[in-house]
Amino acid sequence: MRNRAFLSRGVRVLGSALALFLIFNFVSMGDVWEGFRRLPLPVWLAALVLFLAGHALSAAKWALLIDARLPFGRIFRAHLAGLAANLALPGVAGGDVVRAGLVYNLVPEKGRLAAGSLADRLIDTLALLLITLAGAWALWGGAVSFIAVAWRLAAIALPVGALLLATARFERFWPRHFAEYRSRPIRLAAKLANACAQLAAEPWRLVACLAISLAVQTLFVAINAQIAGYLDLQIAFAGWAYAWAGAKIVAILPISLGGLGVREGTMAMMLQPHGGSPRGVVATGLLWQTILYASGVLGLLVQTLAERPAAAAEPAPQEPA
Repeated sequence: MRNRAFLSRGVRVLGSALALFLIFNFVSMGDVWEGFRRLPLPVWLAALVLFLAGHALSAAKWALLIDARLPFGRIFRAHLAGLAANLALPGVAGGDVVRAGLVYNLVPEKGRLAAGSLADRLIDTLALLLITLAGAWALWGGAVSFIAVAWRLAAIALPVGALLLATARFERFWPRHFAEYRSRPIRLAAKLANACAQLAAEPWRLVACLAISLAVQTLFVAINAQIAGYLDLQIAFAGWAYAWAGAKIVAILPISLGGLGVREGTMAMMLQPHGGSPRGVVATGLLWQTILYASGVLGLLVQTLAERPAAAAEPAPQEPA
């Protein structure tokens, strides 16, 4: 298991290194550094604050999905720790596992925690797909017809709906046919199915979480578009919606360190036909990466301070007189 994890991390490091090598064959470090110098520090700090505000909303969305009745500070701290974990555990799954692990003992329904965390990731991916399609539709107009977009949305929505219905059916089927089983995997499958069925029975919760995700991801697109403006990139907002969200979907693939290199290269290719110079797009993407890493370091700091041993704050026992 340890060798497999080491190999997986090695593949991601190699993937990011290869992507960056290819990028800097077409874009010089001097061009990227010039882009960094053009962005004022107050603007970067404002972008970081807005990024954290977006993740505060994302933490609230996660709490709504897992039905956690915990103080928001605890939820947000776990969410920030998940961001920090993505520095050491590449890929969004690593951060999701750490985030869930920090509230595992505080949530009574473990199946709901697993199902809600999975639903959270799927909803975010769906939101990115919707933003990408909306951006493409706005860019090409008649070239991307309403029917074509509708078919793509149906291709996304139908499997998800079928999965929710299947889990609901399984949850009703379970008590009659599997009650006599004591196998741990079967019990876990039943709990997960029950949790998915509870989510399916509350469509308002899923719709509300999708709306939150759309708002947060659109905010992140706007931050990137504003950063690009300081780098003299004249690209329509629809272009950023199309390319940034699409590149983030590609970055989910387990082939890089949290999307480093892959996201920037994908955005450069997607935006070049729409007036985006590769050096400006790459600089914008790498500036966004600095915000990601800063938030991860902040999350690590917050979690470290929160986990200081309680004994350090307790007075030492007094010697008997």
